[in-house]
Amino acid sequence: MGYKVAVVGATGNVGREMLDILAERAFPADTVVALASRRSLGQEVSFGDKTLKVQALDQYDFSDTDICLMSAGGETSKEWSPRIGQQGCVVIDNSSAFRYDSDVPLIVPEVNADAVVGFTKKNIIANPNCSTAQLVVALKPLHEAATIKRVVVATYQSVSGAGKEGMDELFNQTRAVFTAGEVKMQKFTKRIAFNVIPHIDVFMEDGSTKEEWKMVAETKKMLDPKIKLTATCVRVPVFIGHSEAVNVEFERPLSAEEATQILRSAPGILVDDKREPGGYITPHEAAGEDATYISRIREDITVENGLSFWCVSDNLRKGAALNTVQIAEVLVNRKLIQPKQKAA
Repeated sequence: MGYKVAVVGATGNVGREMLDILAERAFPADTVVALASRRSLGQEVSFGDKTLKVQALDQYDFSDTDICLMSAGGETSKEWSPRIGQQGCVVIDNSSAFRYDSDVPLIVPEVNADAVVGFTKKNIIANPNCSTAQLVVALKPLHEAATIKRVVVATYQSVSGAGKEGMDELFNQTRAVFTAGEVKMQKFTKRIAFNVIPHIDVFMEDGSTKEEWKMVAETKKMLDPKIKLTATCVRVPVFIGHSEAVNVEFERPLSAEEATQILRSAPGILVDDKREPGGYITPHEAAGEDATYISRIREDITVENGLSFWCVSDNLRKGAALNTVQIAEVLVNRKLIQPKQKAA
């Protein structure tokens, strides 16, 4: 008997990706339900070779649903995830609403799958921020090998991280530049076409942004609270795929060759590092792929035991939808949940 899965926010970028990935990976679901707000009621979304009609979240009964993949924003999640969890349905939430709750596990399966057992406290599991997800996939095997002391990361984050509105704004502004039209700014604080914006999420008192703070807090929660991390998060005019320039300082020596071998054998990672023109991965190649790609691995001689590398991943997949489905797979494969609807 398969599971019953609901996808909340099914009409958004990440919700549609969740439906695609559930179908691609043949998740053991007998029933998949697409949910969104009332304004999306009756819209159609694709699920494999099927078409699902969108139902309204506030009219749906979760009592016979096993897993809810939530991608409808923080406010919606704060309101609905606890209610859904109380109905015995496990919520895997893609927003930031519960990431820092000590009773809610924050999971990247390649990094800390064992922590998923803590979901029983609230029936909620949190998915990390997209920029953190790919980073910790890369850091985990290196941390095990040489113990990370400090990380300095600069991100180059695509507009899809800001939703469909962000993608539309880049498209419309780019067209306006070429046609001498009016460049309108609605989603972003400055023009994004042919520009970069060192500002993602709100500013905090210390001058960092919330996105930068998330990377620090989430890395500490999932990997090791002793790791020191500083981030500069930047929005770039790329539609899909986040890139990161990462500098790591270790407690023990780790050569570029050793790091390359470690990363090549680590789960979820593909190393493409030829040290020649084009011998690296860019967001264009990573879009639509599941892996976290690592390139430009080299020693940093300015610090003791330093290493630098380039990290690229599809933020809608590993940074969001894929990671969410992988968490659901951990629940199923470890037999942590059973289908409510038993065979007759």
